[in-house]
Amino acid sequence: MANVILVGAQWGDEGKGKIIDVLTEQSDVVVRTQGGNNAGHTVFVGKDKYVLHLIPSGILRSNKVCVIGNGVVMDPVGLVKELDGLAKLGVSVTPANFRISETAHVVFPWHRELDGAREAQKGDNKIGTTKRGIGPTYGDKVARVGFRVLDLVNRERFPAKLRERLDENNVLIQSLGGTPLNYDQVLAEYTAAADRLRPFVTNTVVFLHEVSQRAGNILFEGAQGTFLDIDHGTYPFVTSSNTTSGGACTGSGVPPNRMDKVIGVLKAYTTRVGGGPLPTESAEVSDLLHGMGREFGSTTGRARRCGWFDAVATRHATMVNGIDELAITNIDGLDSLKTLQVCVAYRADGQTLRHFPADHEVLARCEPVYETFPGWQTSTEEITRWEDLPVNCRNYLLAISQMTGARLTIASVGPARAQTMFL
Repeated sequence: MANVILVGAQWGDEGKGKIIDVLTEQSDVVVRTQGGNNAGHTVFVGKDKYVLHLIPSGILRSNKVCVIGNGVVMDPVGLVKELDGLAKLGVSVTPANFRISETAHVVFPWHRELDGAREAQKGDNKIGTTKRGIGPTYGDKVARVGFRVLDLVNRERFPAKLRERLDENNVLIQSLGGTPLNYDQVLAEYTAAADRLRPFVTNTVVFLHEVSQRAGNILFEGAQGTFLDIDHGTYPFVTSSNTTSGGACTGSGVPPNRMDKVIGVLKAYTTRVGGGPLPTESAEVSDLLHGMGREFGSTTGRARRCGWFDAVATRHATMVNGIDELAITNIDGLDSLKTLQVCVAYRADGQTLRHFPADHEVLARCEPVYETFPGWQTSTEEITRWEDLPVNCRNYLLAISQMTGARLTIASVGPARAQTMFL
């Protein structure tokens, strides 16, 4: 398998957790390279459901090592809860199979307070943040005032540094109408978390280099999707990190010349959570999927906005990420439809656009130009071979793959491992 980067080719929630879980069988190490516990991966193993927020879903397979890379922002208290939850489900997590980068940045309560207060101030222009403090933590990182994991686990350094940063942020919280945080409470909570996590903390850059040197297989996973990337997404309605393939290098310390392949994950339709433009948004598609009990966030429970497949967007994602292969998920969500629409271009301001515009205001004015495809109107959930999929289904998948510009290699008709076809 070699070193593979797996990215979301839409607005996130493409089913990356399931695809990562399937690909982990061929991997030695799985690395989470960016984001925080504002995102989640849902994985079904048999009848068991696992919702993971920070720990890579490779933890559900034996003899695999999972890594939280330096590009991640980590809520240590949330991570401890996640470890406890896995333990209750019988999943063993030890320093032998789980490692945390000493240079990952740490999320604190003031980050969550500031995240929520700033979002509230935006009124109708809300970004749709989960209020988990991710943006403010990345902000501190860029401003060079953040805590890294090595600060958190340093018993001598941590209390004084915490006092300094807490006092400064309490002033900000009060200016925004919030309640100041209690130093002793935060110190006790984070010291306990640090004690629990200290055995997992290491120099993951050196570890990953050693794995690469001995020809081990590394799978790089990210959170969210291409159009939530801080540089290449629908700014400002984006997350605070690089969700595209380049983020796998900066977020892990593994250089580009060690990467062998990029796999893009996308749904057979389009979804996004939060504010911002979604050109193919459709009440018909939303009602269908929500009525099926689908498309609700694994972290927040929020209903996702849904629409027809947007080939203009996914073609741009292929270009930005250098996607070689595609994994198309949630195919079964379209089983009942008589016809399907695929956006092949946009119309805005009297012009036809075939490229994804960088300006979110232009994108918000775009009307999709659709091509119609016949549906298959039969269940695909039990199908395990590509050749057994309905002809119309195969034609649709191959068409959106061709429009996207990358080769289709994985088709998924449900959340379980067995509901996966390799072409």
